Amino acid sequence: MDVKSATKAIRSGETAPVYVLYGTEKYQIQQFTDMLKEQVIEEEHREFAIIPYDLTETAVEVVIEEAETVPFLVPRKLIIVRDANLFTAGKDSKIDHQVDRLLTYMDNPADYSTIVFLAQGDKLDERKKLVKAAKKQAIVLAFAPLSGEELLGWIVKLAKQRDVSFEAGAADTLVSFAGTGLQTLSAEVDKLCLFAGNGGTIKRVDIESLVARSTEQNVFAMVEELANLRLEKALGLFYELLKQREEPIKIAALIARQFRIMIQVKELGQQSYSQQQIASQLGLHPYAVKIAGEQARKFQAERLRLILSHLSELDYQMKTGAVDKVLGLELFLLRLGA
Repeated sequence: MDVKSATKAIRSGETAPVYVLYGTEKYQIQQFTDMLKEQVIEEEHREFAIIPYDLTETAVEVVIEEAETVPFLVPRKLIIVRDANLFTAGKDSKIDHQVDRLLTYMDNPADYSTIVFLAQGDKLDERKKLVKAAKKQAIVLAFAPLSGEELLGWIVKLAKQRDVSFEAGAADTLVSFAGTGLQTLSAEVDKLCLFAGNGGTIKRVDIESLVARSTEQNVFAMVEELANLRLEKALGLFYELLKQREEPIKIAALIARQFRIMIQVKELGQQSYSQQQIASQLGLHPYAVKIAGEQARKFQAERLRLILSHLSELDYQMKTGAVDKVLGLELFLLRLGA
C-alpha cells in the first residue's frame, strides 16, 4: 500500500492496528501522523488517547503492554513510537528490546489501539524477521522525496488550498530560492499566500523580493547563470554572497560540488539511469538532479572535468595564499563566463 491509498483508507474509517513509517521526507511523515491523530482520535479525547514513546528510552515490550491495556475514559488509543530503529540497520539500541513480543502482538493486535512506529533512515533492513513480518501484518509506508514535477505540483496545490495561484514558472522560481525542503517551502508558501491575499496570484517578482536565498541556493543560481552565459548576473550573485560575508573558499567548494554533480548526472544519464535512480545513487533530491541534468547538457563532459581541475587548482592557491581569495574566484568566474 502506498501513502495515498493509506490516507484514503484512514479517511474512510479503515485504520490498521500497526503502521511503520520511514523515509527521508520527515515533513510528510509528520503530516501523515497529524492526519492520523485528527482522523482516529476525537479532539476532546486527544489529551488522554495519544500516547508518545521513544524506543531510545523505553523498551518495545512496554509499548505492547500499553497497546494491550484497555483504554480508560477514551474509546481507543493512538500510540506514537519514535526512533524505532528495530526496523533499520542502524546501531544497536542500548535497551534490550523483546522483539518477539512485538511479533506476537502483530499476529493478534488489540482492536482498540493503533501503534505508529517512526523508523529512522531512508530504508528498512529487509533481512530482519521483524521487517518481513511488518510487511505482511502491518502497513509499511515509505516517504521518499517528491520528483521534480511532483514537487512543483505539491507547491501549487498548497497555494490552491489557500485560494491562491502561481503564475507560470513561479513555482520553479520558489524552489530555486528556497530549496527542496518541504518544511521550508510550506512556510514560504504560507508567507506568499498572505502577501497575495485570497484569490490572488503569486508572481516571480514577489518571490524574488520576499524569499531569501540560502548560500547553497545562491551558488546553485550562480552556476545556472554561468551555464546560460549570463556572466553579469552570475557576478551579481557572487558579489551579493560577499556582502553577506560568505567565505570565498566555501563559495568555491560549493561551485565545485555543483559541477561534480553535473558530471555524475551526465555520466549516469548516459548509462540509462532514470532521474529517480540517479537521485538515489547520489543521495540528492530528484529536483536537484533534474536541474543539474539541464545544466550539464550545456557542457561537454571534458569541459566539466577541466572546470573541476581549475577549481581544484584555485582551491590550493587560495588556501596557500598564492592568490587573493576574492580576486582568484572573480577571475575564475570571468574566464568561465567567457
